[in-house]
Amino acid sequence: MPIITLTTDLGLKDYYVASLKGHILSQLPDASIIDISHDIPPFNISVAAFCLKNCYQDFPEGTIHIIGVSPEANEHVCHLIIKHNQHYFIGADNGMFSLLFDEKPSEVFNLNIISDNDRRTFPTKDVFVQAACHIGRGGTMELIGSRIDGLTERTNFQPVIEEDVIRGMSMYIDSYGNVTTNITKSLFKLIGKGRDFAIVFRRSDYNIYELKLNYSEVPEGEKLALFSTNNHLEIAINKGNANKLFGLKLSDTIRVEFKSSSTPKDGPDLF
Repeated sequence: MPIITLTTDLGLKDYYVASLKGHILSQLPDASIIDISHDIPPFNISVAAFCLKNCYQDFPEGTIHIIGVSPEANEHVCHLIIKHNQHYFIGADNGMFSLLFDEKPSEVFNLNIISDNDRRTFPTKDVFVQAACHIGRGGTMELIGSRIDGLTERTNFQPVIEEDVIRGMSMYIDSYGNVTTNITKSLFKLIGKGRDFAIVFRRSDYNIYELKLNYSEVPEGEKLALFSTNNHLEIAINKGNANKLFGLKLSDTIRVEFKSSSTPKDGPDLF
């Protein structure tokens, strides 16, 4: 049974996702279709890459991942099928794949599928689904594409180090309102060296001065910071919504300010 995942910015208000699934099942009736997310902010390839990167390896080898975010092809953007870590990825070469993979994939093919729809306004359905079903039936990438080298490169905003300060940004907000930053545990440890710190954003009374291991370490409604399962610094409220309460949005600045001289704290090992 082929497994096909869907990551799109189509939302669930309209019929588009149902149309995608119907088109898959009409070609592969035994396919298992898994929704990763259809709530990617419109055209936001960074969030799409972040979501898929954090879960695709939980799926069995051979899983086919369709990414329908900013999927249109033009003279500068082609459609690709990629095999990486024994998974297949289908989408537009708009920079998303360079954000998704930590290393260069070994097998990259430019799709040469001709859409049945001359308007080509829905390539996720008209091109990507055809490619996915071809692979799901046991077909090879060579039959539907031509091998190429390299991907369109794009980089996410990286944290800036300024003496005793890490200046990062919010990069993902989940459905609970938890705000994930681009500040990693390893960077925090490298710069912090166990020193006292303040996590600073928007207003001084929002500052957070310690890390927790999980949400329940603070009373309900209290703010906290922790390192989530993807090892990124996260700002949250226990059973609350940090996004709404603090007014945090994607790309907002988050700073970690370390004291220039302080004795490393004893306490639970957060690293």
